[in-house]
Amino acid sequence: MQIKIIGGGLAGCEAAYHLAKLGYEVILYEMRPKKMTPAHQTDKLAELVCSNSLKSSSLENACGILKAEMEEFDSLIMKVANETKVPAGASLAVDREKYSEMVTKIIKSFPNIKIINEEVENINSDEYTIIATGPLTSDALANNIKELFGLDDFYFYDAQAPIIYADSINYDKVYFKSRYDKGEADYLNCPFTKEEFEVFYNELIKAEEVPTPDFEVKVFEACMPIEIMAKRGPKTLLFGPMKPVGLKTPSGFSPYAVVQLRQDDVKKEMFNIVGFQTHLKFGEQKRVFSLIPGLENVRFAKYGRMHKNTYINAPKILNPTLQTKKYPKVFFAGQLSGVEGYVESFASGIVAAINMDLLIKGKELITFPTETIIGSLLYYISAWQENFLPMNANFGIVPPLLEVNKKERKKAYGLRALAKIKEVKEEYERRRGN
Repeated sequence: MQIKIIGGGLAGCEAAYHLAKLGYEVILYEMRPKKMTPAHQTDKLAELVCSNSLKSSSLENACGILKAEMEEFDSLIMKVANETKVPAGASLAVDREKYSEMVTKIIKSFPNIKIINEEVENINSDEYTIIATGPLTSDALANNIKELFGLDDFYFYDAQAPIIYADSINYDKVYFKSRYDKGEADYLNCPFTKEEFEVFYNELIKAEEVPTPDFEVKVFEACMPIEIMAKRGPKTLLFGPMKPVGLKTPSGFSPYAVVQLRQDDVKKEMFNIVGFQTHLKFGEQKRVFSLIPGLENVRFAKYGRMHKNTYINAPKILNPTLQTKKYPKVFFAGQLSGVEGYVESFASGIVAAINMDLLIKGKELITFPTETIIGSLLYYISAWQENFLPMNANFGIVPPLLEVNKKERKKAYGLRALAKIKEVKEEYERRRGN
């Protein structure tokens, strides 16, 4: 049986890996390098175009629980991430080049996965298909999806943070520390006095942005450009990406604000400016970010930039199984489906693969319970909403445990989710006859 997967990102590679392991013939379409996107730099599969972080690994964090859920289903992305990780405190971050190289190598090692580097412009609803083209779906395919499902325009703008060279950092001014000394001291911290922050803030809010072609720019709140955030007021930064609490300097000084730098590669040659997604002109990034203490002579390996991200109106199109309501053989996965984030994307790829397998076998599809993080997320994106926006994994969308003490509640969410995901795994094996 042949299955078409469109898109070689996190969700597409995860789905291809699972279906190939089950013996299906997988045709994986990835238009790069024949046709590049505004954000991708390479021809590798599963390229990480934004951060190199897969967020927290704590089982008291929704994203950490989600990763543990997907490890129950032998996640390819988690395997590779653990092999290519770089220090990031309590978070899981990877060397993005080694990571994409390893994913590409594994996918290419399957004899029953055929990779075709061509743009897909039209969907055949009679073919078993998983659409996982991500937030940078080509215009031609996006238009075809609109025609198939009768959608209006759908998009928001997403931004990337700059990556800087480690040897351009002034180490006399910065220091390694994790917030409240939790985990290893893997973050470099750039401390501000009040006066330094005020100078930086005033230059940031008046810095020149790259103009966008659209009349109205919709920005996703979880990946908002630092300059847009700053225009909401200085406290937006001081209680957000520049929060100083728990980050005293080695001399005991309490900074007024802090910018954190996270290692971006195994060799420690590059660092990511954490939370500094931006759409400033390149010259303005150099000018303004050089005002950060320790970055006076900063050199950029990659400037931050903004790009247009597409997503479907999932409540109108999808069941919580990720199967489309209109065309039973067509599934969506990844950020195009309305989930937001790396981990959320590859998790949806696993779910799409599981349910595609069950569909082909003539079995009832699995709706993951909302007590799991992935189940709550897929229920959220498929439930009716008047103004749908993509969603990250978070505790606000899971059924509450109000009877549990507030201090113990996050731990209880994790224990409940992992118990439920084991039940889902057993039920999946039962349905497919194993």
